[in-house]
Amino acid sequence: MVGLALACGLQQSGLRIAVLEQRTPPQTAADGAYALRVSAINAASECLLRHLDVWQAIEAQRISPYNAMYVWDKDSFGNIHFEGEAHGFSRLGHIIENDVIQRALWQRAEKAKDITLVAPAVLQQVAWGENEAFITRDDGTMLTARLVVGADGAHSWLRQQADIPLTFWDYGHHALVATVRTERPHDGVARQVFHGDGILAFLPLAEANLCSIVWSLPPLQAESMLALPKEAFDQQLAIAFDTYLGRCTTISARQTHPLTGRYARSFAAHRLALVGDAAHTIHPLAGQGINLGFMDVSTLIAEIKRLQGQGKDFGQYLYLRRYERQRKHSAALMLASMQGFRELFNGENPAKKLLRDIGLTLVNRLPGVKPVLLRQAMGLNDLPEWLAHTATPQ
Repeated sequence: MVGLALACGLQQSGLRIAVLEQRTPPQTAADGAYALRVSAINAASECLLRHLDVWQAIEAQRISPYNAMYVWDKDSFGNIHFEGEAHGFSRLGHIIENDVIQRALWQRAEKAKDITLVAPAVLQQVAWGENEAFITRDDGTMLTARLVVGADGAHSWLRQQADIPLTFWDYGHHALVATVRTERPHDGVARQVFHGDGILAFLPLAEANLCSIVWSLPPLQAESMLALPKEAFDQQLAIAFDTYLGRCTTISARQTHPLTGRYARSFAAHRLALVGDAAHTIHPLAGQGINLGFMDVSTLIAEIKRLQGQGKDFGQYLYLRRYERQRKHSAALMLASMQGFRELFNGENPAKKLLRDIGLTLVNRLPGVKPVLLRQAMGLNDLPEWLAHTATPQ
């Protein structure tokens, strides 16, 4: 998604852009089954997608705005509510299937005369020349570019080819994802409960009684839940969620994937810039992974256009360092805050539980704290200057 967003953002800039994808994005049908991978798109990312002229196409498919968040600690008094309208926002974000976003960006790129889409494409070799990078595909064809952007995911092949070191750590959790139908409507509220060693989120989908769940659990527990018969799983799910939305019925397959934090030592090198998961991955606790990636894209768009306008070689690491400094700082802050938050809510130690419950209660009641946290969650503190003039969603 982030690579396509960058390409769309650079069209009509006097550059020729090639997007190499392993496969063409799947077709999406508004009346079809929901995809298991969804993203919580915050206000800053919405600004970017509106600027790229793809928001209408996304809305025309399937989209679910949420206007409130509720977080609580199971079997305790700690909880916090965020309501957008109380702070002047009609919505806090949108839950959107990844396939819907990717398809909208792909269709936008298809219409651009200065963007070439190549799929399927498998890279075989890359060489970093003084003035250009040389990429060889598996069919023997070669492409040259002043700048290669690695938007190839957490296991980035381009990052490895550039010998960029990677700091990574195992969160000790797997994410179990599924689509569920609930007895009571979600009312456009995103909900998350911390329980023992687990974190369970119910993300509202376009239908009033459908939610996408992300259940972060220790690996053995996640595999145990995956192996349960459907009826037994549904019962355990409702109990873990304090039956907040009544009975739960799983209507999709269940999948699990390991959760790993990653932070590239460099976000750029000679003729290379990294964006999105190729540069960083974080725990889905706050749903900020894709939003960090879109802000990488926003910053890189501005830098490439600025350097292009000044007649400078934007593929030189000397000039890419400004992008790198800005985005490494933002990613490090988010990684550190999510790690600290997760450590605080991990386990049932009585002293830790009391501390977090008091903290949640204070944040929920003290004036002036919630607006700061809301702006952070909505990405408004991380919005690049050139996007700041875009009307902030109200």
